[in-house]
Amino acid sequence: MFSPLRLRLAAIVCLAISSIGLAADKPRVLILGDSISIGYTPYVQKMMEDEAVVLRPMRANSKRAENCSGTTYGVQHVERWLKIDGGDWDVIHFNWGLHDMKREDPKTKQASRNPDHPRQADVEAYEKQLRAIVQKLKQTDAELIFCTTTPVPTGVSPHRDTTDPAKYNAVAAKIMKEHDIAINDLYTFANSRLDKIQRPNNVHFTPEGSKTLATQVVKSIRDALDD
Repeated sequence: MFSPLRLRLAAIVCLAISSIGLAADKPRVLILGDSISIGYTPYVQKMMEDEAVVLRPMRANSKRAENCSGTTYGVQHVERWLKIDGGDWDVIHFNWGLHDMKREDPKTKQASRNPDHPRQADVEAYEKQLRAIVQKLKQTDAELIFCTTTPVPTGVSPHRDTTDPAKYNAVAAKIMKEHDIAINDLYTFANSRLDKIQRPNNVHFTPEGSKTLATQVVKSIRDALDD
């Protein structure tokens, strides 16, 4: 007869193997984006924990999320991100824009509050670099979802024009239409309830706001998985 200890150990091993099998059967979702996506990713993971394995880039040797920044940074690192945890993605939900439109000091390349300073990547550079990123994403054969850039209120630091999201989103929408890529219009979703979910004079959202954004992100991912 097996001892009680061996029986308990056997049960633990069986449970571990079962859990690994369940994880292997779940669809794999990758979220790429800036600090807005960093805010809503944990809520997406919690909402979809029984449906999918949801991951995003993390800093090396750290439990902190990596910010995918602007398209200039994205072009340089997207191939590395696609290999996270072995890759093999079923859905990739991605966004770039907020960092591209922020002002930078032309000498120091540091973020700037001066509206006369150049953007990190102007609309033309954004389009070129986003196209390059999309080409890399398409090579994965995953279902792709572009997430529109959320609104910019007045008085933010570093400086961004409040009209910039519409300009950058329009360029992105043109690219996504050309490639038949789904769009999660998080801009419109957030814009209808900004006073309740966004921090004052800040591009970021409250914890409850990030949770609200996550519901829309989850909806878009579920739609992609259904397809």
